[in-house]
Amino acid sequence: MPSSERFTNQIKIGLALGSGSARGWSHIGVIEALQAHGIEPDIICGCSIGALVGASYAANKITALEDWVRSLSLLETARFASLDTSLNGVINKDRLQNVLRQFIADDSFSIADLQRPFASVATDLSSGREVWFTEGSLLDAVWASISLPGLFPPVRHKNRWLVDGGLVNPVPVSVCRALGADFVIAVNLNGDLVGRHIDKPVSKDGAERPAHWSDKIPWSIGDTLRPNANADEDDEKVPRVFETIAGSINIIQDRITRSRMVGEPPDILITPELADIGLLEFYRAAECIDEGKESVHRALPEIQRLLKTSGGL
Repeated sequence: MPSSERFTNQIKIGLALGSGSARGWSHIGVIEALQAHGIEPDIICGCSIGALVGASYAANKITALEDWVRSLSLLETARFASLDTSLNGVINKDRLQNVLRQFIADDSFSIADLQRPFASVATDLSSGREVWFTEGSLLDAVWASISLPGLFPPVRHKNRWLVDGGLVNPVPVSVCRALGADFVIAVNLNGDLVGRHIDKPVSKDGAERPAHWSDKIPWSIGDTLRPNANADEDDEKVPRVFETIAGSINIIQDRITRSRMVGEPPDILITPELADIGLLEFYRAAECIDEGKESVHRALPEIQRLLKTSGGL
C-alpha cells in the first residue's frame, strides 16, 4: 500500500507499546514500519520502555532518539549504572534524566502540549493498583512508568510511591480503549521469554554470547553483582543477580499479559521475537529496531485487512 494512503480518516487507531526494558527499542522499528504503510496512530499509550519510546514519538523526537540508541556501545550503556550506599537502584538517575530531557521533553513540558492523546501506566507500590498518567508533566509520566524495582528507586507522586507499570498492565490496551481508540494495535515484548536458558544465552544465529553484560562492566562491586564469580567451576552455577531479576520480571509480565489479553484483547497483536535480548542490553538497539520492523511486516496483511473491515479507509 502506498505510504501516502492513511487509515486514520474514519476510525481512531490506538498504539499500545508494552514493557520489556532493552527490548523496547523494537518499538521504534514498529512505529517506523507502520508509518511507512500509512498507519499513523491517533492515540499512544505506553508502559515502561513503551512509555519512554511512545512519549518520544508523541513529542516528535523519535528520530533523534533512534540515532542516539543506535550509537550506544556496551561501555556507554554501563556508564548509566551506579550503586550508592542506599541500594535504592543501580541506574544513574541524573545521567538518564539528561537523556530524557534531550529526547523527550524538558521538565515543564505537559502531556497537554502534545498533538495527540498520550498516556503511561505506573503501579501504586502501596495498593498495587495501576495509575494512568493522562495529564501533567510528560517526564513525570515516563519516570513513574519506567521505575523498575531493583533498577530505579520508586517515584513519589501525589503522596504515592509509584513503580513500573509492567507489574500490573504490561501492554496497556485498556488505556487505549479508555482514551477513545476504535482499533488497537498492541506490541507485546514478552511473548517468547519464559523458559529461556539463562546460563548460555545465544543470538539468533546460534552463536553463544557472554552470560551477562555486567561481566564487562568496570565496576568495583563485581562480586556483589556476580555472586558466583568465585564459585568452584565444578559447582552448579548460581544465576547472577540481574539474571534472577530479569527472569522473575519476565515471568510476572508474561503471566499478567496473558491474563489481561483474554479480557482486553487488541485488534492486532504484534510480537517481536526478542528472546535473545537481555534485560539491560540497551546497546543492541539495531537488532531490536530491525526486528520491530520485521514483526510489523509479518502482521501487515492482517492489519490492512482488519483496518479495511473496520472502515478505516
